[in-house]
Amino acid sequence: MVTPKAAPQEPAKCPTCKGSGEVSRTVRVGRKRRVVGEQSGLCLNCLGSGQAPD
Repeated sequence: MVTPKAAPQEPAKCPTCKGSGEVSRTVRVGRKRRVVGEQSGLCLNCLGSGQAPD
């Protein structure tokens, strides 16, 4: 009798970037370090993979 194979589980998503691999970083300029916007950056928790670290 053939037994059904279990479906492969998806790896857990990174809690910091929520699986996207990118996080927004605040951009500051000038001597008073005023905020001028945001840019996307690599998630340092999962190194851009989007998967939760082991």
